[in-house]
Amino acid sequence: MKIRFVQLALAALTATLVSAAPAASAQDIVLGQIAPFTVIPVPDGAEVNQGIKAYLAQANKAGGVRGQKLSLLELDDRYSAQGFAEQFAKAMEKKPVALISPVGSAALKGMLDNKLLDTADVVVVNAIPGAEALRTPGHPRLFHIRAGDKQQIEKIVNHTHTLGMARLSVLYQDLPIGASGMNMAEQEAKRVGGMDIQGVKSADTAAALTGASQQIATQSAQGVLILGAPHFMAEGVASLRKAGVSQSLFTLSYVSAPLIVKLAGLAGARGVGIAQTYPNPNGKVSPLNRDFQTAMKATFPELTEYTSMQLEGYISARTVVEGLKRSKDATPAGLAKALQTMGELDLGGFRVDFSKGNIGSSFVDIGVISGDGHLRY
Repeated sequence: MKIRFVQLALAALTATLVSAAPAASAQDIVLGQIAPFTVIPVPDGAEVNQGIKAYLAQANKAGGVRGQKLSLLELDDRYSAQGFAEQFAKAMEKKPVALISPVGSAALKGMLDNKLLDTADVVVVNAIPGAEALRTPGHPRLFHIRAGDKQQIEKIVNHTHTLGMARLSVLYQDLPIGASGMNMAEQEAKRVGGMDIQGVKSADTAAALTGASQQIATQSAQGVLILGAPHFMAEGVASLRKAGVSQSLFTLSYVSAPLIVKLAGLAGARGVGIAQTYPNPNGKVSPLNRDFQTAMKATFPELTEYTSMQLEGYISARTVVEGLKRSKDATPAGLAKALQTMGELDLGGFRVDFSKGNIGSSFVDIGVISGDGHLRY
């Protein structure tokens, strides 16, 4: 029932977002977002959409790109590889220059396996998640902004090592993202030296998580890294706390603090470290914070706090538009060349640079859930 309620809420949010989108004219530069606006039990696609819209409204108010307005095409892939392929074909009929921040490892892997970017004239900027399978070897028309899973895992392992931890347990989901993440953690622990890593694999069921958490509780680890899909990581926190694991817990960036608080409670969530691939969206210091928050207030005045997914959408859209401004023409080929040759792009406290390859950022921070349930950087 809870999942169904969230799905209905997300569907309502999606309807609002799509209905608010202005109709494209023949002179507009068309951009697209194919994402799971329904079915997925977390609001990632919808929140990324809000960030994209906030920036495009800001850019259009400033005159667009050489006088051309920017319009956004939005399509719901229903969190499936087949749905993504179907919506990709529909999107290509509208000839978008770029697709911004698609969400879902199955959808993106299907895009690469089925060579959709070899047959379609479009660039994809930013991909969620940052799985290595989507980056190695990757594709010349797929540009990643967010730091990948490997960089996040390495950051967490190094952070625990700096804190003096010598024994780390890993609770990982029985999926490729979990197994590959476990391997990355082992490799990084071996590189830094002096760390013992023990992994426990689990399916995404309450019974399996309970058993895995009880096993980890016997390992006397000084910290636990949880790897898997967002809901698995949040459920993993709750399960580990129920099993009596009071040590420091760490997750990747895809899980939100509110979801962990919802499932594990304030006491269980307190102190959980979450890798962050973007700066604090509610910070007050950097020019990027000011620009982002001004754009969000103008487009979504009802919001009082912002999420990393919203900031990710904003940064992704802004990167695309900065590339278009530097291109000779607003075409996919022109955009791709501009991104590769424009050098370091400083967005006011966050830098993107594709000059050495198609991965633009290595930024990783660790936020910690405080006693009031908020993420502190």
